[in-house]
Amino acid sequence: MAFDPQRALADLDIIAARTGGLDDGGARRLCWSDEWLAARAYVRSELEKLPVEIATDEAGNLWAYLRGDGDGIVAVGSHVDSVPNGGWLDGVLGIAGALEVLRAAADRGTPPCTIAFVDWADEEGARFSRSLFGSSAASGHMVPAELADLLDRDGNRLEDVVAACGVDLARVLEAGSRLQGIRAYLELHIEQGPVLESEGLAVGTVLGTVGVERARGRFTGQAAHAGSTPIRQRRDSFLAAARTALELREIALRHGGVCTVGGATCTPGIVTAVPGVTEILIDQRHLDASVLAVMKADLAAAATRIAAEEGCGVVLEPIWRIDPIPFDDDLIAIARAAVRDVTGTDRALPSGPLHDAAEVARAGIPTVMIFSSSTNGISHAKEEDTPREHLALALEAYGRAVDRVVGGADA
Repeated sequence: MAFDPQRALADLDIIAARTGGLDDGGARRLCWSDEWLAARAYVRSELEKLPVEIATDEAGNLWAYLRGDGDGIVAVGSHVDSVPNGGWLDGVLGIAGALEVLRAAADRGTPPCTIAFVDWADEEGARFSRSLFGSSAASGHMVPAELADLLDRDGNRLEDVVAACGVDLARVLEAGSRLQGIRAYLELHIEQGPVLESEGLAVGTVLGTVGVERARGRFTGQAAHAGSTPIRQRRDSFLAAARTALELREIALRHGGVCTVGGATCTPGIVTAVPGVTEILIDQRHLDASVLAVMKADLAAAATRIAAEEGCGVVLEPIWRIDPIPFDDDLIAIARAAVRDVTGTDRALPSGPLHDAAEVARAGIPTVMIFSSSTNGISHAKEEDTPREHLALALEAYGRAVDRVVGGADA
């Protein structure tokens, strides 16, 4: 039997019915929870119908291998976990697509090379604020000691929670052995943004994941009475932070990147006092590392200048960063050709969100992703959706791309 997008859509419907979707408050597949285990149990039950070898690695990633005639492995996959009350497609679309790849390949007989299916553990990081758990363990970029004492909102330690699911944090880096022999990795995902829909497109090819620079900006002025202190004599830390936030947007527009001020906290934080201290959380992203570096430098210069103009001091404290991760040119060409064949259109775009594919690429494995459109660009919310005809087209393009890579076809 050929690759059948309708079978994959049926998988999505079943998982949504069991763990939440559009009609009942959103997806409930928070990693390491009972409902995540239930979703994974369904996936495993479908894998058990196929002539595959199934295993769970040291980091909790679920693997299945359909052995082929030739050398090398082509890997397909995504993640089944979700954010709390999240979308019915985020991550799990790629799981349904990868599962259908195995079904179609098994129906046709022994493939030219081994096909590996993977459901990465805790891509979202929603419970402990540490994304890409399973894939970063496999890529070797995780530092387990930094994770052990992370707490969820109920005070549970990460090390204890994953242990209850059979994961020994001290051994998670051993999952890297699963990447040996993989010559390509392909992942299907929703865009989680408005670009494809705004251009009237159903499917696009992903060029890579953008680099991220995150910082905490601490502006220090002088707390003062809100009624008795003249405007021009104030050292208003919030005003300095707000002006910097506006300039941050201009920096992003100037360089073709994106930026966010995701939070602001004032001290003393009362309506009758000029804020003496204001902290803001800053996120800057771009696909080009050199441009991202310029954006970061522009921010530092703007914050310093604006703070001085408002009689304040400022410190930008780095929080976290990751370099841009470009995907493989040859695989991009194959994916674009598959999308053209299915849709008649060709759109390549970067991914603003991070994905497990980024960690696989960081490990030196040729990687590519295919995106379906996202309705209104909404994701990580129960309103997340995509027209079913767009999902079917994205699945079909993904199946064709995988077939060409497995068969060694050129774009």
